[in-house]
Amino acid sequence: MTARPGQRVSHRRGSARRRATIAGLSALGLTGAAIVTTSMLSTAGAATSSWPSDTGGKPVSETVPVSGTYDGGMKKFYGTGDLGGDGQDEGQDPVFELADGATLKNVIIGTPAADGVHCKGSCTLQNVWWLDVGEDAASFKGTSSSAQYKVIGGGAKKADDKVLQFNGAGRLTVTGFQVEDFGKLVRSCGNCKKQYKRTIVLSDIDVTTPGKSIVGINTNYGDTATLSKIRIHGDSKKKIKTCTRYQGNSSGKEPKDLGSGADGTYCVFSSSDITYT
Repeated sequence: MTARPGQRVSHRRGSARRRATIAGLSALGLTGAAIVTTSMLSTAGAATSSWPSDTGGKPVSETVPVSGTYDGGMKKFYGTGDLGGDGQDEGQDPVFELADGATLKNVIIGTPAADGVHCKGSCTLQNVWWLDVGEDAASFKGTSSSAQYKVIGGGAKKADDKVLQFNGAGRLTVTGFQVEDFGKLVRSCGNCKKQYKRTIVLSDIDVTTPGKSIVGINTNYGDTATLSKIRIHGDSKKKIKTCTRYQGNSSGKEPKDLGSGADGTYCVFSSSDITYT
């Protein structure tokens, strides 16, 4: 079931993990305009199957606010204390919260991952990796129809349910991303109290089983999803749904499943845009 802002649906995770030692946020040394140390990733190349190694660990006991650009230098950030959850409990706080227009780059989010990353408005997540998704990997919450959310490179795995949760308004573009062992890669909120028209563009994506659905949208709110260069690995029986259409609502009820696959209006792609290996 799709999460509502402030009232997420509770799901269970099979095992609890050992909590890391609590450390002060001051050890992070984060600022709203940290120096950018790496060049922009190319969005033209295919996503790879490799996962990065971290350059050190950074425990986080309180949500880290980010404005401007923060380059994490490929350190692994993980929750402690109040952020020490790694399951699907309701209402968890994120490890990072991005202000409108902020960029988070070169970050690995380990476990516990709490509710990953929240974007309060337009944002860019560049080369961000989730090793074990908690409640969600990232949630996009801007309320402007002109909001732009960009996920460039990076990847996520071990997501019991959603990876990228689209609660707000605007356009979400995901390029050069890889995902494995997941429920849904992208979900337009199906039962948020406040609903919007949402545009989703997915390109150059590597999807590895097990998984349930690449993207879910609400046709009654005018959502669209455009897919291209989607590579699905290990799914010879084609069980992973490509694009699922729902009838969303603002009452908190379970959205009605209207079917899946390309329809030329809401789910836009051709058979050549999806390949199986």
